[in-house]
Amino acid sequence: MSGQTPEQWGAERQDEILGTLREFVAIPSVSTDPAYAADMRRGAEFLAAHMRACGLENVAVRTTAGHPVVMADWLHAPERPTILIYGHYDVQPPEPLAKWRTSPFEPTLRDGRLYGRGASDDKGPVIVALAAIAAFLQTEGRLPINIKLLIEGEEEIGSAHLDDFVAEHAMALAADFVLSADGATWRADLPTIAVASRGICALEVTVTGAEKDLHSGRHGGSVANPLQALSRLLASLHDETGAVAVSGFYDSVRLPSADERQALGDIPFDEAAYLRSVGAPEGAGEAGWTMLERNWLRPTLELNGIWGGYSGPGSKTVIPSEAHAKITCRLVPDQTPEATLDCIEQHLQRNCPPGVTLSVTREPGGAFPVAVPPDHPGLRLAMQVLEETYGQKTLLVRMGATVPIGGIFRQRLGIETVFFSFATSDEDYHAPNEFFRLERLRDGVQAWIRYLSLLGQQAG
Repeated sequence: MSGQTPEQWGAERQDEILGTLREFVAIPSVSTDPAYAADMRRGAEFLAAHMRACGLENVAVRTTAGHPVVMADWLHAPERPTILIYGHYDVQPPEPLAKWRTSPFEPTLRDGRLYGRGASDDKGPVIVALAAIAAFLQTEGRLPINIKLLIEGEEEIGSAHLDDFVAEHAMALAADFVLSADGATWRADLPTIAVASRGICALEVTVTGAEKDLHSGRHGGSVANPLQALSRLLASLHDETGAVAVSGFYDSVRLPSADERQALGDIPFDEAAYLRSVGAPEGAGEAGWTMLERNWLRPTLELNGIWGGYSGPGSKTVIPSEAHAKITCRLVPDQTPEATLDCIEQHLQRNCPPGVTLSVTREPGGAFPVAVPPDHPGLRLAMQVLEETYGQKTLLVRMGATVPIGGIFRQRLGIETVFFSFATSDEDYHAPNEFFRLERLRDGVQAWIRYLSLLGQQAG
């Protein structure tokens, strides 16, 4: 043992913790692209080795039908709670590469931030949680509670195989609740905890015309152009007010209560400042709802990618054979992924222009919307720790994003998920120049140490 307190250990080893994070970020663990399969395995093995170095037991890289899951535990605190710590080691693709100031997988320190793909989502927060665990095991030789860990490799592709994995390993994963290192806080200037997240479903659309690309001079005006047909089809998905124009899309949507809308209205939020921060000239979306309501309480249908024909330098006079689009929807209670996809596919089939054929591929890994009960003891403790850390009242907010684990752990293990991440939503995750604030690395380690300590004391 080091003779230090866990808090001292965590404070004095910030450089070492940062060094581990830099090594982790340097591994291009991109889950969506098969070209990175070997790096995904390397990321899992790196994480497992680091868990062993922290002092965790039963560390294992478990195979799934997709990318591996890394598991570990420490279970020597009788009569104390058991929590399941969740995170993920996979990251988004780094493209567009030209917009990065430095290489996405060469983590770079600049202005008190660590830049690199995955630094904020979710490698930084995972290393924070592991550093807090190491602080206890390296100073006291034990933890104040029992801990299990599940760090997956498919969160960025919808946790496609996590449900099956959790169902298969339900006994090994049994716990009192989940404490998630994923699920970024809303703002860097306010202590916040997300208590709800939207669900998600995704599909890809292909419109096909002629069996091959055609010369636009010889064949233009004679055959349907798939890009034009797809553009018309996609434009039909929304009406002029910004609402989704798909029949049945809103049928099961649970409308927020007046109290819920008032609670959001009481949260300090400057729409103009938000628009400036993202570089958008003005707001947009469904009429009749505030910006926060549209982001947290209302469902959306978004176009994520459109392609077809020629998009290289200069001109190529071609009528493409195919045109494609990727679509995702964020879901709110009581929408379901399957029913939502049914509505969209029926709309696309009904409105497909003549002269082309349509095919729709549903992406795996849809997720249900979830909300944590406001009186959950793990949530109340997280609020207390954040208030101690930052000296301000903790705000309960919602996520416009999707973290599939909430629904999976509730359904398969019968437990709730409390989000306790120290990433923030402005750190450009999923975009070029993703970063993680070094002060959040420091704050996060101390807050996780405090959380584990208080949870053990409350049960003692």
